[in-house]
Amino acid sequence: MNLFTVAEANALLPKLKPRLAELMAIRRRMRERQPALARLISREPVANGGNRAASELAFDLERFERLIREINSLGCLLKDVDTGLIDFPAELDGRVVYLCWQYGEEAVMWWHDLEAGYAGRRPLRPQQ
Repeated sequence: MNLFTVAEANALLPKLKPRLAELMAIRRRMRERQPALARLISREPVANGGNRAASELAFDLERFERLIREINSLGCLLKDVDTGLIDFPAELDGRVVYLCWQYGEEAVMWWHDLEAGYAGRRPLRPQQ
């Protein structure tokens, strides 16, 4: 497992922000299309073998999965697409923890124990 410093985690934010924004937009589109897709699934197949809603869904799903792989390949952990929550494995005070960043925050300013999750977030001290 790659461990990040706060500076290294912050340096990744310019790469992460646009990817997260796109993931969040895709998730919203998928939710908006859900009623139409449910109707589509409950019907007989279309004679020509496809339709626009199904094509758009397939494109969005493929892009969604690719963006998640890109984010995870950077060594960080995407915890929640809806809130844009990302954890960075790190070492603080001699133990492995997660630095925690949420879409919309200017910088990585929080951390939590591996088991604690978002509810256990604590602010980083200036020297950390």
